[in-house]
Amino acid sequence: MKLKVKLIPFYVNDRIIAISENDAKEIGVRGGDRVRVSCGRKRVIAEVKVISGLVEQNECGLTKYLMELLEIEEEAVVEIFPVPKPESFNYIRKKIFGHKLTKDEIYAIIKDTVDGSLNEVELTAFVASNMLRSMDFDEIEWMTRAMIETGETITFERGIVVDKHSIGGVPGNKITLLIVPIVASSGLLIPKTASRAITSATGTADTFEVLADVNLTVDEIKEITERVGRVIAWGGATEIAPADDIIIRVEHPLSIDPKPQLLASVMAKKGSVGAKHVVIDIPVGKGSKVPGVEKGRELANDFVELGRRLGLNVRCALSYGGQPVGRAIGPALEAKEALKTLEERKGSSSLIEKSLGLAGILLEMSGKTSNGYEYAKEIFNSGKAYEKLKEIILAQGGEITKADDVPIGDKVYTLKATKEGAVEEVYNKNIVKIARTAGAPKDKGAGVYLHKKRGEVVKVGDPIITIYAEKEWKLDNAIDVALQEKPVEITGMILDAYPSYKYIGGR
Repeated sequence: MKLKVKLIPFYVNDRIIAISENDAKEIGVRGGDRVRVSCGRKRVIAEVKVISGLVEQNECGLTKYLMELLEIEEEAVVEIFPVPKPESFNYIRKKIFGHKLTKDEIYAIIKDTVDGSLNEVELTAFVASNMLRSMDFDEIEWMTRAMIETGETITFERGIVVDKHSIGGVPGNKITLLIVPIVASSGLLIPKTASRAITSATGTADTFEVLADVNLTVDEIKEITERVGRVIAWGGATEIAPADDIIIRVEHPLSIDPKPQLLASVMAKKGSVGAKHVVIDIPVGKGSKVPGVEKGRELANDFVELGRRLGLNVRCALSYGGQPVGRAIGPALEAKEALKTLEERKGSSSLIEKSLGLAGILLEMSGKTSNGYEYAKEIFNSGKAYEKLKEIILAQGGEITKADDVPIGDKVYTLKATKEGAVEEVYNKNIVKIARTAGAPKDKGAGVYLHKKRGEVVKVGDPIITIYAEKEWKLDNAIDVALQEKPVEITGMILDAYPSYKYIGGR
């Protein structure tokens, strides 16, 4: 059946085709079925949405994403033809019932994910089955390799390529903006493909986007990395391990992150950029993704084993995740804190120490030095890292190279202490919720600045957090959240007495 194309203004990143009820009956499809949409030599698989009133008979609605894939404009004529469920759906059913998948079966699932042949319901079933049934290491290795092979890869003609990754879960973790210029200053290549925020207040790509363009192609990533030693780019703007970004979109509403997907996601991105040495940051502690050290060690062992199978040299660092790294949470606030730290060679000890420690591990792994921490510290204190960051900002089309020039939200509210004591607990999730309510990460200038961290003394009237927003109504909403779900717990300096004695009378 041939239909005239109309742009539909929703389902922006999905393979959706909207058709009328009469046309659906004519070709024998229902909502959720698949059709092949073709125009000339271009063809894609799309999921049918039967929507009355949105499109007329002999007309179809396509998302902008699909129109770009087909290289067509509105009023073009496309041909649609029903197609059956892909065979990979049966492999997903096999995993649902707890059976091990073969290499070819996993490759088919990942290929059909990238091609758009699997719909959201089927991908959700795949993610959920891995959460409940898990995968053994053969399956995880095959899934990782399939993610690499179904996307673009980068090969560098010179230099040693290294990379780092944090599994996330801790607000304020802007360490990439320090680690990458430190490592690049040593002569190593570090093409960092970063993520945007899903449930956090900002991702590394969101933060660095305040300073420079992160929507780089694979060719641009390679050219800039070879020219200045490093890059920070948004992985979603490339076709590097594209299945990962599709699966992440499914995981988000479920609020789950199955271990097989976590391992494959991280390692596929590293393998795709040709990294030989990789350091993985695993924050542990209350309020992070990994609650304790033992679980952190288990995950670290899994990363090391998967790296061994893929030919990557992997080391993991278990870091403290019980409170934010540094004091700024939100895209512009974090970019400002990172830039200021490099510019002045001083700042939050948690930010500096964590960055130097992880950078030091990479420097040791690559054979640059036997004392990575001291080497990283020397580069940091010399100002070379700051100069390198400025060089990269300019190479990626940015102009802001001084912390004072970073624009932040002009709608501000400071929450102050109503009692004396010390900060006993910092609630990561509440701080993230406040920052997101204020507008982060969409509003780059929105976020939270944490004045008091765990163990610090508090007096009545001292600032606890400052909320920044770009819109007044978002600030009001964030204030309401901050008053209802406290960001920190303040207690007296004496937390307990042991043994406990109580006077009960007598002579």
